[in-house]
Amino acid sequence: MDRTTALAELTAAGMPYELEPVELYGRRCRGFRHAPPTLRNLFEQARSDLPFLVYEDERLTFEEAWQRAAHIGRLLVLQHGVVPGDRVAIAMRNYPEWILSFMAATSVGGIAVAMNALWQPDEMVYGLEDSGAKVLLADRERLERLAQRPGAAPGLAVVGVRCEDTLAGATPLERALADVEPGPMPDAPHGPNDDATIFYTSGSTGHPKGVVACHRNILSALLSWELDVHAAAHMRGRTVPVPDEQQATLLGVPLFHVTGSHAVYLASYRAQRRVVCMYKWDVERAAELIERERITSVVAPPAMTGDLVALASTTERDLSSLAFVGGGGAARAPAQVRDIDRTFRRAAPNTGWGMTETNAIGAGIAGRDYVEHPESSGRASAVLDLRIVDEAGRELPAGERGELQVHGASVVRGYWERPDANAETFVDGWLRTGDVAYLDEEGFLYIVDRIKDLVIRGGENIGCGAVEAVLLEHPAVIEASVYGVPDERLGEEVGATLHVEGTLDEAALRAFLEPRLARFEIPRYVRFSKHPLPRTGSGKILKRQLREEAAAELAQGNR
Repeated sequence: MDRTTALAELTAAGMPYELEPVELYGRRCRGFRHAPPTLRNLFEQARSDLPFLVYEDERLTFEEAWQRAAHIGRLLVLQHGVVPGDRVAIAMRNYPEWILSFMAATSVGGIAVAMNALWQPDEMVYGLEDSGAKVLLADRERLERLAQRPGAAPGLAVVGVRCEDTLAGATPLERALADVEPGPMPDAPHGPNDDATIFYTSGSTGHPKGVVACHRNILSALLSWELDVHAAAHMRGRTVPVPDEQQATLLGVPLFHVTGSHAVYLASYRAQRRVVCMYKWDVERAAELIERERITSVVAPPAMTGDLVALASTTERDLSSLAFVGGGGAARAPAQVRDIDRTFRRAAPNTGWGMTETNAIGAGIAGRDYVEHPESSGRASAVLDLRIVDEAGRELPAGERGELQVHGASVVRGYWERPDANAETFVDGWLRTGDVAYLDEEGFLYIVDRIKDLVIRGGENIGCGAVEAVLLEHPAVIEASVYGVPDERLGEEVGATLHVEGTLDEAALRAFLEPRLARFEIPRYVRFSKHPLPRTGSGKILKRQLREEAAAELAQGNR
């Protein structure tokens, strides 16, 4: 059975994943008839005595997590006067309290503001003031940063998590909860199309933008992933098997990124999956947790899954429980796709394309499809439409490259208080992704580059992503970032910064590239690093920083 037929059968009237027309932000979309209306419903329906959150030696069941979240919800409403639409900021590492605070804020109709835990003081203040947060729940490290900007965000109520003192005027969470009687989660009127979250984009240029999603947006993404799993089984004439024991997933990606919050954490409620939280990524610790907790799935950017692949061949840890190695946040090199397939006995490689603005879904690909199409991001979600358009906005046929645009139930309403960005990004209900892509005859999506991620060398357009893919084929190259650097004669030349293992010189690299790239595509300026390339909290390489460093070196005559 082909995928189109499988999806049609699984989403037909009367089926659990039945699709129906819905109106969202004035756009006509396809939505799941039987989806939980709100995140609160999602949380309540998942209440059980199964283990849910694991952090170090701490463990909470789904029911215990709900009860603790209800206590925080009562704190927000009864002590801080949070009403539907108020913003509640969360700034901390992947502690259980991040999840409990998120549950509380969204269950009482508030908007959870997922602040980047890597932000420095000025960025924290920007996020708090931009969102107009009423309450901030933050851990000690974030409070120490905020304390460097006294007087910022006036009127903000600050609650300290895992912090016993009063940094930045914070009241420790346990002390604050002692003044509020435990009880049921406060009722608050809110519905599917009400705002639920603000996630900030990485801010690689200028201030980050707050991406505003409603409950329906998020739940559409969660059920879309479920549907993809069922469709893959249905195509083979099977049903998704009920596991013999509880599944467990490793949360190594920051929760302030939609890969961590949506694909790992939120997707675990309906699956009754145990979430094993890591303070931050460490591959040795990850292997230890995989063995100890019998982790069945890991979803992470390529840098992290690449770490696991590399470790798997040398570690004595038992990683055989892994059945699913998913990707997100950045494209995998085709070689890593094959390595995952070869390295892990049971684990199928998986990835997808999505954005914060689409709540992490868009297209997905897994298993044999992925091994056979390692450069593809997969086929469109059932609740989304994808199209490729030229500069005039005309839709292009299969195989032709243009800008990827998205429409559907997971696409957000826009950016917080940024009508200028909304006007630039949304066209007739379609989200302009800024990605250069094409769709093949089978509907597989191929992301070629970013529209602005081009080197224009003497009139020749060079796709950075294409050059990076070839560089990553060299066995010594672990990471590659390609960019344009100023050139008096040509306008721009191709520059690259490479994280390498062992020794590699430019002459050997050029000899490797010459049969693989046109001469004008081969980087003119190459910088080698023995250390991983700098990345944003969402796992994307800080290309702008590398470009600026290379340009500064050239200006100083160091090359």
